[in-house]
Amino acid sequence: MTKTNAIRLLEKAGIPYETYDYSSSGAIDALSVASFLKEDPRHVFKTLVTMGKSRQHYVFVVPADKELSLKKAAKACDEKSVEMIPQKDLLPLTGYVHGGCSPLGMKKAFRTYVDISAETFEYLYVSAGRIGLQVRLKPDDLFKLVDCQYADIAEEARR
Repeated sequence: MTKTNAIRLLEKAGIPYETYDYSSSGAIDALSVASFLKEDPRHVFKTLVTMGKSRQHYVFVVPADKELSLKKAAKACDEKSVEMIPQKDLLPLTGYVHGGCSPLGMKKAFRTYVDISAETFEYLYVSAGRIGLQVRLKPDDLFKLVDCQYADIAEEARR
């Protein structure tokens, strides 16, 4: 397996983790990944990058079965508003591509908010830094490596 920045960061810190390769599944979204892993979608998280009215960037980590509430996100980071960054800006900004963006090992440290639902979880899954690869770790371990805080940032997905 090729090591990603996220995996290198976990190994350097001596943090236990497990990787899950779903590249053969054809899964293209977090709900499909959860289904392939036979995991509760509330434990599989997607990493979303936004920009606030102040032009600062923020990272939000939300469960697969939810959507990011831009209103709640703005409130969490004390911005008037936030919006998703254009997909073309993701790689130059974070070092990750759409579908493989991890809160771990980004090019630059951004203020990161994890949905409050993860606070009581024993584990969660996030992208390991490439499409087709997830990493399972304890939420506390994510917080050891990334400047995170819990916030109420998710809302029901519109289907």
